Amino acid sequence: MRKSKPKKRILLPDPKFQDVEVTRFVNNMMYSGKKSIAFNIFYDALDIVEKKMKDAEKSPLEIWKKALENITPQVEVKSRRVGGATFQVPMEVRPDRKVSISMKNMILFSRKRSGKGMSEKLAAEIMAAFNEEGAAYKRKEDMHRMAEANKAFAHFRF
Repeated sequence: MRKSKPKKRILLPDPKFQDVEVTRFVNNMMYSGKKSIAFNIFYDALDIVEKKMKDAEKSPLEIWKKALENITPQVEVKSRRVGGATFQVPMEVRPDRKVSISMKNMILFSRKRSGKGMSEKLAAEIMAAFNEEGAAYKRKEDMHRMAEANKAFAHFRF
């Protein structure tokens, strides 16, 4: 490679939970650099989750982490051209990409949901993912199904 890899940026932990993963999620969620608004949306969503899931013996942050874990894909398919034909080649997902995909899917499908505000939509998506249902979980299942269907082309890995 001609260029060197860019340095990994160090993220500061969020003010409430002291967790770097929360900051990463909020950074993905924010629009136009409005970080404080994004933090407010996230914290409000966790408050809603706490109110609605009192019977679960977990904190809202643990519920959110479990929800992210439930929608994290292990394999994905990448297009690979071999002799004029395009094959969908199943590949394992890199650890940092796994986290990124799961966060982006949760945010994307939260935005697509119907509801009042973004915090309510996000809370609903977190609870759905925690219970292994909802659109983000379905996306993960579809990715796994595609990889399983194209297992025959695994030898084209690069």
